[in-house]
Amino acid sequence: MTEILDLPADATAAETPQSTAPRRKLFIKSYGCQMNAYDAQKMSDLLAPAGFDETQSLDDADLVILNTCHIRERASEKTFSELGKVREVKLARRADGLATQIVVAGCVAQAEGSEILRRQKAVDLVVGPQNYHRLPDLLRRAETAPVIDTEFPVEDKFDFLVKAPRRITQARGVTAFVTVQEGCDKFCTFCVVPYTRGTEVSRPVEKIVAEIEDLADAGVREITLLGQNVNAYHGEGPDGRTWSLAKLCARLAEVPGIARLRYTTSHPNDMDDDLIAAHRDLPALMPFLHLPVQSGSDTILTAMNRKHNRESYREIVRRLRVARPDIALSSDFIVGFPGESDADFAATLDLIREIGFASTFFFKYSPRLGTPGADMDAQVPEDVKAARLIELQDLVETQRRAFNQSLVGRTLAVLFEKTGRHAGQIAGRSPYLQPVQVDASDTMIGRVAPVEITGVGPNSLFGRLIPREAERL
Repeated sequence: MTEILDLPADATAAETPQSTAPRRKLFIKSYGCQMNAYDAQKMSDLLAPAGFDETQSLDDADLVILNTCHIRERASEKTFSELGKVREVKLARRADGLATQIVVAGCVAQAEGSEILRRQKAVDLVVGPQNYHRLPDLLRRAETAPVIDTEFPVEDKFDFLVKAPRRITQARGVTAFVTVQEGCDKFCTFCVVPYTRGTEVSRPVEKIVAEIEDLADAGVREITLLGQNVNAYHGEGPDGRTWSLAKLCARLAEVPGIARLRYTTSHPNDMDDDLIAAHRDLPALMPFLHLPVQSGSDTILTAMNRKHNRESYREIVRRLRVARPDIALSSDFIVGFPGESDADFAATLDLIREIGFASTFFFKYSPRLGTPGADMDAQVPEDVKAARLIELQDLVETQRRAFNQSLVGRTLAVLFEKTGRHAGQIAGRSPYLQPVQVDASDTMIGRVAPVEITGVGPNSLFGRLIPREAERL
């Protein structure tokens, strides 16, 4: 029988002793957003004291975790397709006398827990994104019967997560994600996040600072602050007051070793005066902002329950560019939302032309079960969605290329992250997140140095390190 758990608050990873059994292999495949990537790392860190080391080979894994995303079209079917492949691996290993546990985590797990166990009997454990801190105990329970744990817990999972060893953090590179806020209270009619991640919750400032100080001590130079609605951050400060994202960024900019800060994903309604001013006043805050607008039509924005309109978005962009003239923007767009007319879609294209984006994410609307949009009349035919998506893609790709080309001849500060594809080459990221390839020594990895941009490739910039400036860094 399936065991559906309501665990007490103390049944957490904090009490998991270091295992003395032989080390086992863990394979994690993570889908979707950066928060899932962060969660995957935390699951790996959590399971290390329980005897698991990560592997890149599914065939060798004693434990397989699929960390799922429920945002995009056919997310559930993609999960079940992947589970079919993992099941075959489990059966092959069983024939060789080897045991394999399969875990489905993340937002598909949260939304469809019992359905996963019904459709795929090989799954041992289904765990929601707020409950993975219980993994070691859940895995023990799942040895005797399949387990579902998707109830929102009373305890804060962040209180029970495990710090990665310094060597592991160093191996992950000089950039890192840190979740500071989870959940969303906006209830956009296309979105499942409030149902899978819950309402908005912000971590206390001191705990975020402690995590980032540990990362900086291990050589991390750039932090991206994560949240489903990150600029709604309202965490408790060390002074007992509620701190905004702007105030948090100012504190994090003081952490020794942290050269760069970013944050994602934002909502236009939470771009307040202090946060706009932070883009002006904090050199560590990169001049690149992901600010989803979703549509350029007020009619569609109202149907989406976005609570902003075209003009308010334009005004936010204007104020950001006054505060930080070199800022560049990226955004999200959904085409084919129910009721979207040709005129509504044209309004979206007009807004894109007016604003100008350095990069853009775009999607055909797909109904998500349980959201208001799924039950709306006037669903747009698939062929119309596809045609609009192609037209939008052509426009935003033209803008992306134009923005990249505009950087040729400019000098940008580049954070070098790793060796390049070719001997003698290193790769880093510009302030605008583009990959930058430079001929230089790998001793520059982890350093920020000025680079003159000399060329543009399909997906990268190419540049020349400015030696005299670099020597002073």
